[in-house]
Amino acid sequence: MNLTKLLQSQGFGTRRECRGLVLSGRVDIAGARVTDADADVNPENLRFAVDGQDWRYREKAYVMLHKPAGYECSQRPRHHPSVLSLLPLPLRNRGLQTVGRLDEDTTGLLLLTDDGQFLHVYTSPKKHIAKVYRVTLKHALSEAQLAALRAGVVLHDDPEPVAARAATARDAHTLELVLTGGKYHQVKRMVAAAGNRVAALHRESMGAYSLPPDLAPGEWCYVEPDRAC
Repeated sequence: MNLTKLLQSQGFGTRRECRGLVLSGRVDIAGARVTDADADVNPENLRFAVDGQDWRYREKAYVMLHKPAGYECSQRPRHHPSVLSLLPLPLRNRGLQTVGRLDEDTTGLLLLTDDGQFLHVYTSPKKHIAKVYRVTLKHALSEAQLAALRAGVVLHDDPEPVAARAATARDAHTLELVLTGGKYHQVKRMVAAAGNRVAALHRESMGAYSLPPDLAPGEWCYVEPDRAC
């Protein structure tokens, strides 16, 4: 692949900007400076550096972010910064989209990608992708509330009951809730319909992905695409 084209595909700017990076001696491959903007390179397993920062060629990007509170899952946020602002510029330039959304005050696992097929699979209601939430409750959790969540509660905009795949008490004020749907504010509305209130909400896993314990809020890492679904 042409080096300039490769850099452009990885989010390092326009074709002209990427040529400029190479011609100005800011690109290294295998530890060697490359100044030929039209050099032919093999992208497979390619590792390169731009301004001393190491990168690996990725045809598609799959990113896991530990979302902190106070960020919106939008490219055009209205009241708070976008989660995209937590990623380096080359990733933002690739047009990554969030795989589903988390509310501004919700924390935890968030996936982002520029792979449209992956995005469709992980957001399609027909795929029943399981999402595990840790819910901190305002009031003590009761067995009746657990039973209601498992059996199904009625939300004001949907006459059909909505049930959790699983609802388990971790302690008196902490609920583990497993959902396969993606309705607006679903966890908060289901908990309210069951007779309690959400004080804090954190997503621990989604499909094949679980949030690593060492990934701090605001940090991100690459993940491999899940082809099992």
